[in-house]
Amino acid sequence: MFDSVIQPMLEFVREHEAWAPVIVFVLAFLESIVGLSLAVPSTPLFVGVGALIGASNIGFWPIFAGVAAGGFIGDWVSYWLGFHLKDKVMEWKAVKAKPQLIERTKGFVEKWGMAAVFVGRFVSPIRSFVPFVAGMFQMPFWLFQIANLSSAVVWAYVLLAPGAKLLRDYVG
Repeated sequence: MFDSVIQPMLEFVREHEAWAPVIVFVLAFLESIVGLSLAVPSTPLFVGVGALIGASNIGFWPIFAGVAAGGFIGDWVSYWLGFHLKDKVMEWKAVKAKPQLIERTKGFVEKWGMAAVFVGRFVSPIRSFVPFVAGMFQMPFWLFQIANLSSAVVWAYVLLAPGAKLLRDYVG
């Protein structure tokens, strides 16, 4: 299934490279929104875009900025949603069916704080859930944002740079 989505998207990025930073921004943003993250397979796409960067003249830094900014703003929105929906979330049918998910994530965030937000960015199933729970349980805003920004920058680099560098070294 992922190939049927990723291949056409990579082809679109290759053909419309001027739009590539916007495209990766939107994908990173959607992947970072709680509830949407599992439906958007952008992590493998970003690795593929890194390879496209290495195999072509697409600029690394604009794409990097798009991925980092999309991830940062998406997690910020997930935090905001958790902060504002905290009382309603516990009434959702899916949460009532598995309340331990909220409790485990709350424990993870309380124990590890900023590190939980940083590390959570790199674990696909919980990528958008950790910021949401951090908002629900009112992790201090600026501590959250420091972890959010730093993890978004590292995440974007880790996803894009290997493909870009390996292909440039191999082709170049």
